Amino acid sequence: MPRTDFHSPDYYQIDDLLTDEQKLVRGAIRDFVNREIMPIIEDCAQKAYFPESIVKKFGEVGAFGPTIPQEYGGGGLDYISYGLMMQEIERGDSGMRSTASVQGSLVMFPIFKYGSEEQKKKYLPKLASGEFLGCFGLTEPDHGSNPSAMVTNFKDMGDHYLLNGAKMWITNSPKADIAVVWAKNEEGRIRGLIVERGMEGFTTPETHHKWSLRASITGELVFDNVKVPKSNLLPHADGLSGPLRCLDSARYGIAWGAIGAAMDCYETARKYAIERHQFGKPIAGFQLTQKKLAEMITEITKAQLLAWRLGTLKNEGKATTPQISMAKRNNVHMAVTIAREARQILGGMGITGEFPIMRHMMNLESVLTYEGTHDIHLLITGSDITGISAFK
Repeated sequence: MPRTDFHSPDYYQIDDLLTDEQKLVRGAIRDFVNREIMPIIEDCAQKAYFPESIVKKFGEVGAFGPTIPQEYGGGGLDYISYGLMMQEIERGDSGMRSTASVQGSLVMFPIFKYGSEEQKKKYLPKLASGEFLGCFGLTEPDHGSNPSAMVTNFKDMGDHYLLNGAKMWITNSPKADIAVVWAKNEEGRIRGLIVERGMEGFTTPETHHKWSLRASITGELVFDNVKVPKSNLLPHADGLSGPLRCLDSARYGIAWGAIGAAMDCYETARKYAIERHQFGKPIAGFQLTQKKLAEMITEITKAQLLAWRLGTLKNEGKATTPQISMAKRNNVHMAVTIAREARQILGGMGITGEFPIMRHMMNLESVLTYEGTHDIHLLITGSDITGISAFK
């Protein structure tokens, strides 16, 4: 049976810091997740099936590009509202949040930030409604943490560009209508291109046999002499700062999303511990179980405060890349640790599809790595506080 009786942990009364609108947004997405994701997600994960119908439903509920202005189909919401939306969706499943994150932060954001007015009007409303699904092409088979070394490139052929190369580990790619692709021009500068499905030489092979994010669809982007109209170049992105700014937006959403997965694991373990009896009493009455639960709620509370403060800085235009990296790294590591501890509380039942914990645990292993690995984010902080880059 789907679990719709979720009680959101709020040990430090953080709800008092939220506006009425932010709480209404969270409530609407929580209801959506309970109604549309919870009843199907375990079966989808078991079968490695992406529920494609969720795309238009996400559009209808406003989960795509909620911070994009309303004139382009977005929600015109603040960043804390966006974070709370990602938290609730990832409470349902990290793969479902990935679908929404990519659409909003990695496809709609670069078109809004770096696109022409014509591109904004052409693509953003269709992406916001879920009529179009998009993906983001940065990572390559041989270049993950070092995107500046990418080999995907395009040449100016006079009336069009000729694009060649490949991207890997691309969320949404097999079903995407458009891809925001980062490639080097003939001068070696990284630029963004909008590539549309149906362009000759553009294929999107699906990645199979994943143990993680099984309800999310992942694939490659392959470009074999793809003719891209010059009107599809993002005019205001020049250099690596373009895609990295997009990643900041996505990483911010992950910092909130991971809290949702942690909350679901914690609440599942807490309820199970109260109901499960051994040695004549609930296992919640044993010291080691209480230690686990107390540490979980402590770490969730710290992550909530970190995310709320970061959201406030985002709203004020003050959040820095290192601050976002810190929150992404801390909160995902927190969620991974809580998933593992929660699994222990459930014992053998913790590995079954009767409960969400093992699914969250496997998903979070990917979240720990994508949008910047755990160690890369550590080094971003290290570089920021010492002034010395460890990457070179």
